[in-house]
Amino acid sequence: MAVYGGIRAHELGYWLNALTHAAYDPRRPLTGVHGGSARARTARQDLLDIACCYRSNRYSAEEGAAALSRWCLHYLDEAEWYRLTGERCAPAADSRKAPAEPLPRHRAG
Repeated sequence: MAVYGGIRAHELGYWLNALTHAAYDPRRPLTGVHGGSARARTARQDLLDIACCYRSNRYSAEEGAAALSRWCLHYLDEAEWYRLTGERCAPAADSRKAPAEPLPRHRAG
């Protein structure tokens, strides 16, 4: 799985869907991550623009992945990424905790 700021081309569709769903999820509001509704609206709009460009073939998978990585770095710090996506931070190598759980995939219907 991709980590914060390192979206790979073959994961782009997954992360666009996951981040878009999370950005509109009332349980993990983007306004809480960013601390203001105006910045959250701008972040959501930028995210939707990236998704639209990728899905309409204006961006290749590589260009879309680079744009989404820049979006993550611009709007989120690493702690906010994990809070928004619902992932747990990866444990340290010497930690005895269970491994991080991946973001659950959203099912349609």
